[in-house]
Amino acid sequence: MSAAPIASTRLWRWHSVGSGHTLFDGCVPGIPPSAAIPRYNCPSKFTDLAMAHRLTKITTRTGDDGSTGLGDGSRVQKSAPRIAALGDLDELNSQLGVLLTEKMPDDFVTLFIRIQNQLFDLGGEICIPGHRAITDAHVLFLDNAIARFNADLPPLKEFILPGGSRASALAHVARTVARRAERSMVKLAEKEAVAASAFQYINRLSDLLFILARALNRAVNMPDVCWSRAPVTEEADAGLNAAPVPLTTTPTVDASKITLKLAGAN
Repeated sequence: MSAAPIASTRLWRWHSVGSGHTLFDGCVPGIPPSAAIPRYNCPSKFTDLAMAHRLTKITTRTGDDGSTGLGDGSRVQKSAPRIAALGDLDELNSQLGVLLTEKMPDDFVTLFIRIQNQLFDLGGEICIPGHRAITDAHVLFLDNAIARFNADLPPLKEFILPGGSRASALAHVARTVARRAERSMVKLAEKEAVAASAFQYINRLSDLLFILARALNRAVNMPDVCWSRAPVTEEADAGLNAAPVPLTTTPTVDASKITLKLAGAN
C-alpha cells in the first residue's frame, strides 16, 4: 500500500490510540514545511476518517473493554505489540517535551521540536498497518544532525554516565526510552511487517540523543561525567560493610494518654 507525497504544509498526525482516536491533520506551529522530507498522505480510504477527527471528543468509552482502535479502523487489545510500540513512542515524545522545558540554545530547541513532529510521523506509520511515513530523507536528517553536533565534541576516552546538567540528564532518559521503543518495534516485526526506514530512524535517534546529551553539557561549560576505573579502597569497602545506622527513632506512644475530641464536642 503506497501513497504519493503531497505538496502541503498539512501534516498527518496520530493521537494516542488508547483514547480511541485515530488520525487528524494539523500544522506544526512555527516550523516551515521541509522540501527535503516529503509528507505522505494517508491511503485514500483513511482520508475522510482522518479529516473528520479533530479531537472534539476525548472520552469515547470504546476502550473500556481493553481494546483500542488502529488507524485502519480495526481494533486490537491494548496489550498488543503494536500498541506497546505506540506507547513507547508516545512516552519518548513526552520525554522530549519535558526536556524542552529546560533552558538551551535555540538550535537545540529547533532540532528537538523537529524530532517531536517526526516521531508523530513514525507513530502514524505504526498506527496504520502498511502505511509508510518515514523515508530515507528522515534518516539522512538525523545523520546530518549527528555529524553537526558531534563535530564540536571532544573524543571520548572513557564511558560516560548520565548526568551533569539537568538538560543532559533528561536527554539520556529520552535516549533510553528510544532504545525501548526500538525493542518494541523489533518485537512487533516478529509478527508483522515494519519498514526498514522506521528501524533506521529510531536506531539513529538514540545515537543522536547520546550526542545531544554531551552537547547540552558542553553548552553550559560542564564536562562529561565519566565512568571511573578507580578500585574500591579498603576504607570505602569498610564503610559499605558497616552496620546500618538508624536514621530515626520510632517514638513510643502511650495510648492511655490519647484524648479524642469529636467534631462539635465542647
